[in-house]
Amino acid sequence: MVTTFNCVNKWFKANLVSINVDRTHYIQFKTTNISTLDINIACNDNLITTLPKIKFLDIYIHDFKNWICHIEYIIPQLSSACYIMRSIKPFMSPNTLKTICYSYFHAIISYGLPFWGNLLHAIKIFRMQKRIVRIMMGCKNRVSCRNLVRRLEILPFVSQYILLLTFL
Repeated sequence: MVTTFNCVNKWFKANLVSINVDRTHYIQFKTTNISTLDINIACNDNLITTLPKIKFLDIYIHDFKNWICHIEYIIPQLSSACYIMRSIKPFMSPNTLKTICYSYFHAIISYGLPFWGNLLHAIKIFRMQKRIVRIMMGCKNRVSCRNLVRRLEILPFVSQYILLLTFL
């Protein structure tokens, strides 16, 4: 790994590209059975640190190769979308609400979904989707969303995950 980084660093220098060492980190993926290796990577006499989780292209990646940290990252965003939907519902038509739901809420949950959509922890995202559907339809918390989703013609979370996997 160190040799590979040295080759990359040489390429950067040859092409006049600089590395911001303060913002450069690496992640060492782990399992519970195997201990981590002691790796020291240096760039221009500065040590590059390892982190347990890294945000890469707006997706959180954890060193144990689980996506729970990413799910926990998007839940407040989805909660914010629910609040916005509840605030604007009295002033918007159902079609406009559906458009807003697709452009904001659906965009958040579908980004990177093939990576983290099969986790048991993703049930929280499904609950948030049911919450926003109930808000859009003006229903109470205990009303079943099965018919509401059909009326809105929105795919449930699990169906979105399966659909995205078929396109890969």
